[in-house]
Amino acid sequence: MYLPSFIAKRYLFAKKSHHVINIISAISAIGMAIGTAALIIILSVYNGFDSLVRQLRSSVEPDFLITPARGKVFRPDSLLLQRTASLEGVQAVCGILEDYVYLSYEDRGGTARAKGVDSTYESLGLLDAHITTGDFSLHKGQVPLAAAGAGLAAQMGINPRFLSALELYYPSRERPFSMMNPAASLQHVKVWPSGIFAINDDINKDLLILPIDTMRNLQEYPDGTVSGIEIRVLPGTKSRALHRLEQTLADLWGTDYRIADREHQNLTLYRMMQLEKAAIWLILLFVVVIIAFNIFGSLSMLIIEKEEDIETFRSLGADARTIRRIFILEGWMISLLGMLCGLVVGVAIAWLQQRYGLVRMPYSWSSAPYPVRLLLQDVLLTAGSVALIGWLIALLPVQKYLPKK
Repeated sequence: MYLPSFIAKRYLFAKKSHHVINIISAISAIGMAIGTAALIIILSVYNGFDSLVRQLRSSVEPDFLITPARGKVFRPDSLLLQRTASLEGVQAVCGILEDYVYLSYEDRGGTARAKGVDSTYESLGLLDAHITTGDFSLHKGQVPLAAAGAGLAAQMGINPRFLSALELYYPSRERPFSMMNPAASLQHVKVWPSGIFAINDDINKDLLILPIDTMRNLQEYPDGTVSGIEIRVLPGTKSRALHRLEQTLADLWGTDYRIADREHQNLTLYRMMQLEKAAIWLILLFVVVIIAFNIFGSLSMLIIEKEEDIETFRSLGADARTIRRIFILEGWMISLLGMLCGLVVGVAIAWLQQRYGLVRMPYSWSSAPYPVRLLLQDVLLTAGSVALIGWLIALLPVQKYLPKK
């Protein structure tokens, strides 16, 4: 039996002559428990929102995007596309042609991010769950249709129920610019709105999805021209398999093309979310540090109270190192006890919310539960951080009241 830990346990649960020491120790343990549970719950909520954002953006952001290393557009080799589509884990390969255009609708005008997509994208039904008005259809016979983001539709007054057409304008690549008649230097096409979708404000504000052939006509590109190749993988593909697929794509397409996973397609957004999570973790950890200073007070009072015991230990042959370990472990056990209780409570609350969705989001999100995703690495990080803080705080009163010699 390890003597310092045995004595530390006796001190932890034994009644003290000064009742205030028990109260401060209990407050310290409860505070550590609350701080630990808060860390687990809030980190899980951040994970949930991160997953929700990724899920929403997956309708317009593929798992991998292939773009040319130089230039804006390219014409991919059909054999290369077939080999890509046959790779393990690949669900679909879609060609896109994307650029900003000037948009006119009835008496309103503005800019839009026009994304031309092929029939494969349309058949996947990626936007079906996000359509608020009309439906997601890009063709009605030979007539080209388009789906607009809710923000763009509100700005331009777009309504699929009306018969008015959307007019898209883009500078002609083949006709020279005319100072006398600038409009003659613009290429334009007409599409009719079929539906309005709502994903998030960043996407809704300017995105317009239309057939890729219509986009090629607008930009006067030949058949087969794309600005990127979107690759979507089978649902449930693990991160390790995604990494292997990315390496395979890089080897297959070579250095003339860039392979971007979902995070690198919108690096600023995902980095910002990671920094927000790190910031809230540091803030809550600082709160735990403040709470842990109660341990300093209770342990200092305990050392003063146990002066006679300390002299007895010395008389029995205990050296200064053994005595210091007794009180360090006693202070650390207070924080560990609170940490364990906090872990149980935090994990339980996060798991219940993740499994049953007990708490619902307010206002427009009232029908959806708060997204929560409990991750093992967050639990381990929290446990390790709180345990380290408890150990360091327990060292302070021992350093002050129990010198090494």
